[in-house]
Order: sequence, then structure tokens, then C-alpha cells
Amino acid sequence: MINNDLLRRISKIFSLTDEQIIAVFALGQGNVAKEQLAHFYKEKDEADYQEIPDLAFACFLNGLIIEKRGEKDGPQPVPQNELTNNIIFNKVKIALALKADEVIEILSLAGLTLGKYELSAFFRNVNHKHYKTCSDDVLSTFLKGLQMKFHG
Repeated sequence: MINNDLLRRISKIFSLTDEQIIAVFALGQGNVAKEQLAHFYKEKDEADYQEIPDLAFACFLNGLIIEKRGEKDGPQPVPQNELTNNIIFNKVKIALALKADEVIEILSLAGLTLGKYELSAFFRNVNHKHYKTCSDDVLSTFLKGLQMKFHG
């Protein structure tokens, strides 16, 4: 999925203002100005559209984890240079401290039925023989389910 779309959807799910989004980026060691955020929110065909690089979006997701769960002791996680749907899905799940049953319930709210085994395949190491790539549809359905859970 496109990072800009994900940022829009996540900020809507959590009702984040521009100032809060900038603060979340900062928590994750990212630096985003209000003007730059406005460019991130533009549609792809609009002038001044700016795509969010994976590294910057990883900073946002790490910041979201800190915002929702608090800072952990020790060194802060280093943002990834390359994001996959699996990583994004996992970071949102971690931010909300969701257990497998809760994720399955959220997915079912949006019309997707998955078992625990199928779900755990998304969160395995990429080299694990049972690893499964998370499709755009699954990630989108998860975000749709979160929207439904938090906003009816």
C-alpha cells in the first residue's frame, strides 16, 4: 500500500491532528514540518504531492508505538529503510497491544475470516517456512476493521 494512504487512514482511525502527527513522527525519531505533512496529505495527481519514504513512515509507526504504549527501556528501535505490509501490520498491532484473538475479531468486523495459524504466518520471520506475505487487501481490511471498532 502507499504510505501516504496509510498515514491518512491511521490518523483518521486515531483522530490525530496535524500537531499530534508531527509529535508522533518526532517520538519515532522523524522530523516532519507542517508544510511537508500537507504535501503528504495531497492526492497523487495533485501538485506538490510528496510520497512518504519508507524510512519516514517507519519513524511514524515507531512513534505511534511509543505514543500508545510508552517508551521502553534501553535503546529505541531503529526505523526500517524498507517497509512491507507485514511490518506495518505488526507495528500497528503492537501499538494497540492487540492479541491474536482481538486482531481476528477486528478483521471479522470488516468481513475477513482468518484463523490464528493464518494470522501468525504474517508475523513470522521472513525466512521462516510458514511465513506468508500480507497482501494490500488484508492490511486494508485490518485498517477498515479498526475504523469500525473505534468509530462504529
